[in-house]
Amino acid sequence: LALAVGVVGGVYGIGGGSLLGPLLVGRGMPVTRVAPAALASTFVTSVAGAGAFALLSLAGTGDVAPDWYLGLACGLGGLIGGYLGARLQPRLPETWLRLLLGSLATAVGLLYAVQALG
Repeated sequence: LALAVGVVGGVYGIGGGSLLGPLLVGRGMPVTRVAPAALASTFVTSVAGAGAFALLSLAGTGDVAPDWYLGLACGLGGLIGGYLGARLQPRLPETWLRLLLGSLATAVGLLYAVQALG
């Protein structure tokens, strides 16, 4: 499962935790256990992806180099959001966390579908 998520995450340029998290929660694992693993997975795959694209930009043609300023800005936002989310998570019921995760995953899927059609 992690290999498939890594491949799909690499193709779309997103961290694997954003795909793996909803799958694990959907299979019954508690959000409080999945969230830290998903964040770590997203961090590792994002760093690996940025490094791979940086290497590809040295050897290949076309503009595939990472936008480092945008990446660092998003990473800083993610770091702050992750900290705040970790502080808030123990105060929310598991049912709310599951509904929020499902809603966010559905919204992202719908956004991708709309972009693909347009």
